[in-house]
Amino acid sequence: MSAATGAGTLIRLGLRRDRIILPVWLYAIAGLTIVTAVAFIGLYPTVPARLAFGQSLAGNPALLALTGPIFDSSSIGGLTAWRMGSLGGVLIGLASTLTVVRHTRAEEQEGRLELIGAGVVGRHAPLTAAVLLTGLVDLVIGLVAAVGLIATGQPAAGSFAFGLSLAGVGLVFAAVAAVAAQLTESSRAANGIAASVLGATFLLRAIGDSAAPGGPRWLSWLSPISWGEQVRPFAGNHWWLFAPLLGCAALLLAGAFALARRRDLGAGLIPPRPGPATATPGLRTVLALGWRLHRGALIGWAVGFAVFGGVFGGIAQDVASLLNSSPQMARAMEQMGGAAGVVDSFLAAMYGLLGLVASIYTVQAALRLRGEETGLRAEPLLATSVSRSRWAASHIVFAALGPVVLLAISGVTAGLADGLRTGEVGRAILRGLAGTLVQVPAVWVLAGLTVALFGLAPKVASVAWAVVVVFLLLGQFGPILRLPQWAMDISPFTHVPKLPGGIFEGAPMGWLCLIAIGATAAGLAGFRRRDLG
Repeated sequence: MSAATGAGTLIRLGLRRDRIILPVWLYAIAGLTIVTAVAFIGLYPTVPARLAFGQSLAGNPALLALTGPIFDSSSIGGLTAWRMGSLGGVLIGLASTLTVVRHTRAEEQEGRLELIGAGVVGRHAPLTAAVLLTGLVDLVIGLVAAVGLIATGQPAAGSFAFGLSLAGVGLVFAAVAAVAAQLTESSRAANGIAASVLGATFLLRAIGDSAAPGGPRWLSWLSPISWGEQVRPFAGNHWWLFAPLLGCAALLLAGAFALARRRDLGAGLIPPRPGPATATPGLRTVLALGWRLHRGALIGWAVGFAVFGGVFGGIAQDVASLLNSSPQMARAMEQMGGAAGVVDSFLAAMYGLLGLVASIYTVQAALRLRGEETGLRAEPLLATSVSRSRWAASHIVFAALGPVVLLAISGVTAGLADGLRTGEVGRAILRGLAGTLVQVPAVWVLAGLTVALFGLAPKVASVAWAVVVVFLLLGQFGPILRLPQWAMDISPFTHVPKLPGGIFEGAPMGWLCLIAIGATAAGLAGFRRRDLG
């Protein structure tokens, strides 16, 4: 029996287990690419219009940091590659990271790999299967995106160059996740390490792409995301850049398999730090334990929201000048945001996006209930005087108040960055807080739905992630696709006032809060009446 014996069977098992989440990633990334191309066709139907738009982008360091350079603004394919190169790399990198960790370290942590390994399965079959499965999914995403671009009338060579560059970036981060899975005993820590690498590479690309001539532009070449951009689909198609992408992935995978040979099953190469023999007074309540479990994720998310809020606020005035030079884009942004000027429209749209991102944290925090239950850590607590409602509330409180903290932080940093440029810091901070905090009731609806799934249908509680993706797609592409209003109203974020610039209406906010409370109450009632496990 070889070390990879049984990998084929595990791949089929992985496809069956992920038959919902993998198509969601496919539709999200490939569909986003196709819809972006269609939107550009509608916004800039002629070459002069596209060239004028490209000229308006040139020399704007803020946009270069967010989206990367544009190599060919004369074609729809070139604009799509510019808009989706960096974003697509981040999305497929995140999808690859989560998939590899879920089928390696998470399976070890839950003890399922030990059962599988007792059969006719090689030592490295789980890791091999996870990497091959992820690589296959990345390739399918890239090919679907390429075929979709060809269907919109783009050249085949550039379309396949773009699709394969996405797949190459995804494979690199699948390899990063494979290494991270060997280092720690926790899937949460492995995801954190891989996500940190993803964030660092995005930051390197952003600094390098936005640097002035003579500055540290070489930093971009340290980022696999930038390698995917530098393939330059529709603008030369630099096929040779697939060599560093595949070479980096191969080296990381070789390192992952070498590390796997040097550790025990279930153990990580970084030894866990033992805790104190006795608990501190701060851990004598179930709420204190909940804080201990959630604080790391909350602090990490808070740092990210502070940075992105500052970036959005800092570029608001630059975007205003860019949009004023492009009437088509100005009209598109007016549709996405409020109606009181381009800056208000941009900020309203960005605050709405932050609300959607905050809902990701909310679902993650609420699903910790299910993780604690399936990990058999809830039962010892519930065997004491702690009631089911108190234990569930110790996690729900972070799912409810956590996004308030995150959105408030991003509102303050966005307002501060914008106010320092306009000279009205106090007013800008208040506007930022208003724009972000109005997103809270919509985020609470996601928290309530997740708790309801946990209490009433725990085996499919992870469907909450699909709900987040649906709301994201409705918010980002609904106006472009001109979906009917009833379809747009499915998302709670459709009912949120577009601040700053829009009109505040309290009734929709109240209804969203009532829906969130009702869903949470139904979930708690179901949890009190069902069996654990």
